[in-house]
Amino acid sequence: MRIMFQTRTTIFSVPGGDTTQILKTQEYLAKQGVTVAVSTELTPDVSGFDVVHLFNLLRPQDVLVQARNARRYNKPTALSTIHGDYSEYERKARTLPVRLLYRVMSNAGIEYLKTAARAVVSGERHEGARAYLRQGHVRSQCEILSLSDVLLPNSQSEADRVQREFPEALSKPYVVVPNAVDVGIFDPERVSVPRSLEQYQGCVLCVARIEVRKNQLNLVRAMKGLPWQLVIVGTPAPNHRAYYERVRREAPSNVHFLGRVEHPQLAQFYKTARVHCLISWCESTGLSSLEAGVMGCRLVITDKGDTRDYFGDRAIYCEPDSAMSIRQAIRTAYETPLPTDLASHIRTNFNWDQTAHMTLEGYRLALAQHADLPVKP
Repeated sequence: MRIMFQTRTTIFSVPGGDTTQILKTQEYLAKQGVTVAVSTELTPDVSGFDVVHLFNLLRPQDVLVQARNARRYNKPTALSTIHGDYSEYERKARTLPVRLLYRVMSNAGIEYLKTAARAVVSGERHEGARAYLRQGHVRSQCEILSLSDVLLPNSQSEADRVQREFPEALSKPYVVVPNAVDVGIFDPERVSVPRSLEQYQGCVLCVARIEVRKNQLNLVRAMKGLPWQLVIVGTPAPNHRAYYERVRREAPSNVHFLGRVEHPQLAQFYKTARVHCLISWCESTGLSSLEAGVMGCRLVITDKGDTRDYFGDRAIYCEPDSAMSIRQAIRTAYETPLPTDLASHIRTNFNWDQTAHMTLEGYRLALAQHADLPVKP
């Protein structure tokens, strides 16, 4: 089987969780004999592929043209929806102008304005952006769903959300394909703490891109007065430099910013830490939470998004807008025993072999589904 992955044009220049999902799925599908090509082009020649796999309903300006292109070639199409609800984040955590806009505009309207702004400020004026701006946010998303043969949400709660918001999704078959951790790299039995990290032994750790949604500002506020070190690994997201500078200004002396770390080396940081915090305003899972959990860290997270589908009662939950709630969650996590089944739960249910297997099931379903559809011009 030959698969074409098509995704946002900035997948490698502005990496995120979807970057890891794409590259790891490609790697582990290859182990099952599946050939995967990754493309950020909008209208590539996909005639030599059996299935086109699209990613990220939240950024329809790229996916819209890619979905139309797949249909022109009459190719079965699978869509990893990656669709979160960011409304609370927009209402509570964004800058004042955005919060004011949200009082008079819908979430779709806000997303439309953000895409228009990226077209002006960041130069994202490609064919997909133009088609999106002509058609609008929700209509673009609905068309993408209508052109997809099978949906591949990252959790059941995401599948439920997509079906609630889009009637077009109700008739689409879906396979839940969870995010995962590389249990070969993130194996506490095979990882040791290097001397360079011994100074951070037993620290509180946060591995994430530094941006408003990841909420590092409230995290550093919560660390004030706590007796432990906080190590922040990550770089500021584009257009979030001012936020990064504010986080640094407000950080107490027990907070350390270490910048970017290569993905395999993160295992050493997780092995060093006692607690990992990812107190985001919305997460499908938070890949770093999976990695930290399998490495033996206690987890502090929020339930904004789909995290309970992954961690259940094996993590400590807090409110992202309350430094007091975050501080208490860190104390609780640090001072209580590690859930005995956290690592085994992640290792068994959320590994890339399992993800590749479920993805392949989705492709077979897409092929069967597409065979029953009439060819559209």
